[in-house]
Amino acid sequence: MEPANLFTVLRRYWRLLAACTAAALVVGYLLTPAGDAVDNGKWQCKVAITPVAGAADTVRADQVLSYAQGSAVTTAAAQKLHLTDVAALTARRTVAAESTQMLLFTTTGPTQQSCADLAAALSEATITGYAQESRKSADESIKRLRTQADAQQSQLDELQKSFSKANASDQAKLQPQLSTATTALTKTLGAIADLQNYSQTDAIQQWGSIDTKELGGSLLTSPTRGVRLALAVVLGLALGVVAALMLSRMDTRLRTRDGVEEAFNLPVVGEIPVLSRRLRRLREPLVTARPADPATEAFRSLRSTLLLTGPEALSAQFGQGGLDQDERRVRRAVEPAPVVLVMSGRSGDGRTTTVANLAAALGETGRQVLVLDCDFRQPELNAHFGLDEGPGMAELLSGEQPASLVELIRPTRVPNVALIAGGHATAYPAALVLRAAEVLALARRHADVVLIDSSPLLHANDAYDLVRHADAVLVTVMAGNVRPEEADRVSELLARTGVPVAGVALLGAEVATGRRNRSPRLRPGRPGGRAPLGPAPERAELPRAAAAAGAGAGAQRPERPEPPEPSRAEHQRAADTRRREPVYGEGGRSEGADRRGRAASWGRRPAELPPEEPVETTLQLRLGEER
Repeated sequence: MEPANLFTVLRRYWRLLAACTAAALVVGYLLTPAGDAVDNGKWQCKVAITPVAGAADTVRADQVLSYAQGSAVTTAAAQKLHLTDVAALTARRTVAAESTQMLLFTTTGPTQQSCADLAAALSEATITGYAQESRKSADESIKRLRTQADAQQSQLDELQKSFSKANASDQAKLQPQLSTATTALTKTLGAIADLQNYSQTDAIQQWGSIDTKELGGSLLTSPTRGVRLALAVVLGLALGVVAALMLSRMDTRLRTRDGVEEAFNLPVVGEIPVLSRRLRRLREPLVTARPADPATEAFRSLRSTLLLTGPEALSAQFGQGGLDQDERRVRRAVEPAPVVLVMSGRSGDGRTTTVANLAAALGETGRQVLVLDCDFRQPELNAHFGLDEGPGMAELLSGEQPASLVELIRPTRVPNVALIAGGHATAYPAALVLRAAEVLALARRHADVVLIDSSPLLHANDAYDLVRHADAVLVTVMAGNVRPEEADRVSELLARTGVPVAGVALLGAEVATGRRNRSPRLRPGRPGGRAPLGPAPERAELPRAAAAAGAGAGAQRPERPEPPEPSRAEHQRAADTRRREPVYGEGGRSEGADRRGRAASWGRRPAELPPEEPVETTLQLRLGEER
């Protein structure tokens, strides 16, 4: 993966990276001691304790182990080392019986000296303390034996007096008692002597020297909390990067220009950057609300691409801001307005946003745009233009209300853009498009361009029924919203209709890197494969198309011969017609001669003539009067 693509993936999954980093910080904070604690596990020391020579019979290992594990030894060692935290000192030492005649102390410390000092202090405290305990116990035994020896001495003295006063026969009887008393007293005095010798010497001793070695550090034993948390951030980011790359590999949704062109087998004719939440909440098209925004320039680029590469009916239309109403009706009678259907495969692909902004961009070129909201399930175009709900296409197609198309055209605050809202659909939405051909034939006579917003193609059949009445189709795709199999299905359905597809508008586009195949490849075996673009203009028509793209920037239109001066009857008919036509102006106001004088109006075919019959234009009337 190239570095630019890696950064794109990380930017897409930045929430996952933040979550992994935060989780690592929390775990590192909870698992490490508070404050800038020292690393007490860097060094390890061991020291062994055994009975002295000749004391193995009198020293019991279990008694020594019980005494060494007690708090008296740790307290004595802390006092020797001038430490006050006895609990922390207890956590740094362990003691266990290696054998029946050996105890092993294991201590840890931040430095070799501190570790060795703790081991020596514990060893000395154990030897000294156990010797004191042994001496105290021996003194108590000696005191008890001396009392016993005094009693035995008194008894022996009484027997000796009796033995000296008795005759020979009685002395023979007292001799065994005298010998027994003497033996008992001798034994007691011997025990007292042994205990006195035992209390004057140590019963246990240190075996050998202290064994020290250095241990490796870890995240949990780092010297400071700051270092530990920094390491936790690094580990969390590494985990987040790995998780983001795995999710990116498993996510097959289309996000880049190359992926969209390959999946749809259609060219991407416009790339719209990601819109912020504040811009998406605007109740007017971005083209008019933020004229200098990068997304606005992207919509203008999409408009120019459609004008240059779209169908001939669209590319041949020039800005007609300087024409009067009669001249507009003449042109629309000869060249009906092209119909562009904007559709998408799924909901949430930015279809309605594209329709609103594309209409505003076309209005900048002087074209009068009529927008039809044919999304009868979720009509939202009125909100994009800042209009309230009202009757619209649903009532017009169903025939529930005897309203004409002209009465339903609502002016917007966007220059040269009018709207017929979705209305309130009471019937099944798919049945409403049965009269679409008749309604669109009328709509073509009231604008220079007709834009249609439809339902998602893969969720409803409305858009597929409207395709055959359109001159061109524009597909919208939101980056990360469509999968390749869904794109392939949309491309297959469009291929069956035979309607020219202008291309794909990619919203929320990501920058693609690397070498790109600029010409879409037709997949072998695909039914109905076709060239994705609409009919291209001939070489002689290129200047005409270029003039159409620059009409909004003040490009010069080709000169036309001046028409003859109209008669008074023609002026009267034109005035009557203007009073019946829907007037569109800035600000969305519906009445006032000032507005009619400032804004362009919408031409209308006479209501008394059916759509199929030719319209007698003003130019034809003039020619007839001259003849």
